[in-house]
Amino acid sequence: QVQLVESGGGLVQPGGSLRLSCEVSGLNLADYRIGWFRQAPGKEREDVGCSSSYIGLAYYGASVEGRFTISRDNAKNTVYLQMNNLEPEDTAVYYCATDTQNPGSGCRAAAPYDYWGQGTLVTVSS
Repeated sequence: QVQLVESGGGLVQPGGSLRLSCEVSGLNLADYRIGWFRQAPGKEREDVGCSSSYIGLAYYGASVEGRFTISRDNAKNTVYLQMNNLEPEDTAVYYCATDTQNPGSGCRAAAPYDYWGQGTLVTVSS
């Protein structure tokens, strides 16, 4: 059974950093793209970025590009979201997701993500 578990959320001051982890089980991570998303209270879900299958080529949403970095350790079946220079507007529940129907796909694939983690809360506040 495929499972994704996010961790690493918490309270951080503006300008600070956090690293989120997404541990994936039930599949070989190297073969699958992983997306990161976030949802703030009262707002729609936002695309944070993606790590493509195999080499983990990363793409980012406009609001986080230059501040966030996605990486993966396929041997540990874990994808990371390093968040730097955090702003109050980054406060949200962060989710990772994967598309199990299309192994080998890149981040521009149109197929939806079909397995999601439970989310981890990031709060940026002084």
